[in-house]
Formats: sequence, structure tokens, C-alpha cells
Amino acid sequence: MSEGTGSGNGNGTGNGIGNGSLAAISHVVVLMLENRSFDHMLGYLYSARGNVSPSGQPFEGLSGTESCPDGKGGTVDVYQITPSTPNAYFMPGGDPGEGYKATNSQLYGSTTAPATGTPAPMTGFVTDYAYTLGWQSKDPGWSVLPGTTASMIMGCYTPAALPVLSALAAGYAVCDHWFASVPTETMPNRAFTCAGTSMGQVDDNTKTFSAPSIFGALGKAGQTWAIYGYNQRPLTADTFTDVATASGGAIGLFTDFQAAAAAGTLPDFTFLEPSWPSTGNSQHPNYDVALGERLIHDVYEALRSGPGWAQTLLVLTYDEHGGCFDHVPPPWGATPPDSAVEAAYDFTFNRFGVRVPTVLISPLIAPGTVYRTASSTPLDHTSILATVEQRWGLPPLTARDAAAPAVGDVLTLAAARTDDVLAGVTVPVSGSAGPSAGLTSHLEAIRQQLPASTAPAGAPAAPAILPALARISAPATPTA
Repeated sequence: MSEGTGSGNGNGTGNGIGNGSLAAISHVVVLMLENRSFDHMLGYLYSARGNVSPSGQPFEGLSGTESCPDGKGGTVDVYQITPSTPNAYFMPGGDPGEGYKATNSQLYGSTTAPATGTPAPMTGFVTDYAYTLGWQSKDPGWSVLPGTTASMIMGCYTPAALPVLSALAAGYAVCDHWFASVPTETMPNRAFTCAGTSMGQVDDNTKTFSAPSIFGALGKAGQTWAIYGYNQRPLTADTFTDVATASGGAIGLFTDFQAAAAAGTLPDFTFLEPSWPSTGNSQHPNYDVALGERLIHDVYEALRSGPGWAQTLLVLTYDEHGGCFDHVPPPWGATPPDSAVEAAYDFTFNRFGVRVPTVLISPLIAPGTVYRTASSTPLDHTSILATVEQRWGLPPLTARDAAAPAVGDVLTLAAARTDDVLAGVTVPVSGSAGPSAGLTSHLEAIRQQLPASTAPAGAPAAPAILPALARISAPATPTA
């Protein structure tokens, strides 16, 4: 497929392409990691080739000349994080600001919301990180790697530093115009991913959402789904209130996912979570990025070695940019999902968040694909909803996913590939527990605050609890 030929609304219905190649997919699997921008993780993917893919498609990566003002009259240039960079897998050293006001500061140089339609100069990353490091270094509840400076926010990984993510991005399809749904932090963006709305919220203070989710929609349509945590009950299972009574579903752990992939029993839609603790594999700054490389590897290998691989589409993405540098201004013109307005900031959900790394993986995708949609509406997290809805004939959940382009036309091959793009790839190892070991992560704290949702007594639609999760959830055996 040539770059830019994806026809996001080719069937004239406003919700994706004709079902064609997508009909060959029986399993859509989503792995959503944490808080990294596109440039930070994949900006150098094709820099050695002049930002052109091997198949000749233009790629909006880094030129190496990008910079941001340092607030002191100078500038800081973008630079490469290589395997030999000190503390490479804990960069950028601290936890950059990620909320709505911090994102405004990074994009526009001011926490004040911009006038509608104002292009973002993308020049506030260094100064905002300097501000964040200033208060975090004085707060014992935060960890900053010794020697961290504000200039480190301009560090971006080379393919050699992230061999797993980079090999998958080059071996299948990389989306260089995929944006977070909201210019803010985690919970609103995960809500858009699974429900097409954050119900007017732009911060993590709201932890549950009563809007209909894709899990409930699939259940009503007689389709199957599963939510897998890594080694603890998944946060997503208790974030959306309709999950507790959604039929056709199951909740489990990563080992349950691996077993289902090996047995060929994956559901129609699978949502995977990383582990949330500060020593986990979520890749949230400043946690161990190498552990996330291992998780990505293990997800891919579980799917590729299973009998359902030829009918599988894996979407690997990140919920938001987490304050990490990106040079592409997020577009305006986002469709508000509903009538909800964030009153505190007078935000009407009419612009997207920062670009995030997204890779589409399937043996029906040609290697070296740079995938964008030809629709005037860019790809964002609700494109996942649009794709699932299109594949199984579901109505949209909100106006946002009704307008979102689906990704089915990335599947251009008539026969499934049999090559392994990770053959010979060695998963990196950081060799350290990391600077935040011993601290409770933000999302782990949220997960612990949410009681496990339970269906009403006698409700036949409650999702199944899969074996691995059942074992860790069982009460301890009394000792004599």
C-alpha cells in the first residue's frame, strides 16, 4: 500500500472502510502501554534512510534538527538515546508533566488553553520539564534519577535501543499520524479507547465511567471479549461499569492470554494491560523501558506461535505522550463525543492529543508499511473502536468513534506471511530495578482504589474469571 492511500471513510458510511480485508480477521488484540510519545520511541526509525521506508513511503520522523527553547535564551536539540547511553532505559530520568495544563505548556508554552484552531509550536517541552523537575526533586513521593536535567526530555530512542518495537514497526505497519484522543493524561485516554468518551473528564481524578463500553457492546451483539491484566486483576475490568454485567467476556491474567493464544481460543476482541507497579513493564517514565520491550516480545510471540495468527490483528499503542517530546502539532477538528464539556478548563474535546507510537501487526500486512488514513480525520484511539465496530457490525458508541477512520485497509496481503520479524532480535535488559523501585505508581494506586466490580446476584451475564486470576484471587488457605 502506498502511504496515504488508506480510505478511512471509503464506504460512505462515516465509520471506516468496506469490510473487505478486515473480514479475514477473527481476533483484534490491543496492547496499550504508558506515556511515551512517537518521536521519543520511534522518531529515528527510518532516519538512516532519510525518513523514507524501504518501500518508498515518506515517514514523519526526526531530522535531528528539532529543538526547544531552554527558557534561558538558548535551545536544546533533540538527541539520540542509544544502548550505551547511561541509564538508557530509565530516560528521561523523571516523570514529565502529563495533565491537560502541562500538555498545553509543552505544546504552546503556556498552561492557558489556546484559541481554537491555533497551531501548536511544540516548543515548551524543556521549560515545562524544568518546572516539573523543580517540584518533584523536593517531594519524597517522586523519584528523579540522579543527574537528570530538563534537556533530557529531548532524548529519543534509536532502533538499536528498542530493537523489539522497532523491528515490529519496520516489519509491519507504523502509524506516524496516530494521536492520543485527548491532550491530557491516562484515564481519559483509556476511556476514549474503550468507550469513545471520557464523559467530560480530562484528568485522572475520575476513575470509573458509566458510558457504554466496547465490552458491553460486543456482549450485546453476541461477540466475545477478554480483558487481561499482567499479574494482577486488570484496571480496565473495574473502570467501565458495564463490564460487570457484559456477556460473552472473561477477565484474566497474562498467562491466561498466553494459554488462549496457544489453544486457538482467543475471543473476538482482547484488551491487554501491562503491570502497573513502578518495577513493572508499563514503560511509564521513569520505569524500565526494557521490561516493556520484553512484554511486547512476549505478546507477539504468543500470537505468532498460536493457530489463530493468520486471522489476528495486533494493535500496539500507548495511551498518551506522558510529557515526552514530539515535533508534530496535534490537529484540531476532533469530533466531540457527546455534549459533555470539561467546565474547569472550558474544553470541548475539539482537538487531539500528542502523537503516540502505534504499530499495526498482522501477517496480512506488507513489511515496511507507513500507514495513514486518507480521511481528513486522523487516526486516534477511537480508530480501534471503529475497526472493531466495523468488523462485527456494531453501532458506534459516540460521535467520536462514528467519525473515526478504521484501519482495515492496512491489510493488503491475500496470503498470510510466514516470516518472523523478531528472528535474531535480542530483547534488551536494563540491569537495574530503576529509580522508582519502592514507590507506589500512580496507576497501581488507582487500581488498588477500585474494588473489583461484581455483577448483581444471579446475573447470568457476568464475565468469567479465568484460571490464573482465580488462583491469585482465592483466599489463602488457613494454616493450623
